[in-house]
Amino acid sequence: MFESLFYAVPALMLAGCAYAAYLLVRRARRISRTWRHGLTAEARCLRMFTTTSGGGGDTSVHTTVHHVYEFTTREGRTVRFEEENGPATVLEGDFVTVRYLPELPQRATALPPARGRLAAGTGAGLVLLGTVGTFCIGFMAVAHMMFSEPGGMMP
Repeated sequence: MFESLFYAVPALMLAGCAYAAYLLVRRARRISRTWRHGLTAEARCLRMFTTTSGGGGDTSVHTTVHHVYEFTTREGRTVRFEEENGPATVLEGDFVTVRYLPELPQRATALPPARGRLAAGTGAGLVLLGTVGTFCIGFMAVAHMMFSEPGGMMP
């Protein structure tokens, strides 16, 4: 029973890493597709706010900038969306160019096309998740060797 924890916990972490990698790639593909095939519209920043996380004890504080934009599609539909990590120079009332897919206007982005930056960020995230996944697999392999060796390392 005790030994199963040495398999279950890393396996759950491995599944979490795989799901996070899936979400990371899906987001990158969606943004890239929007930049490549999306229509443009002029949007107005309705609200800008920040959220913070961390800062307890000796941990650092992470601040995220959020923008709420509103624009009108070519079909005349008004769409409002929120986006994280936009430029802090965009303030309430500013006009920006957004890109959107006609079938998913609520998934618009005001981020300017930066394919290299998107690829680098996605690649760095995948490398980090791969490193954590490799550690989990290695941990399970070492645990297996320790528990399966007769008269070995574990009592």
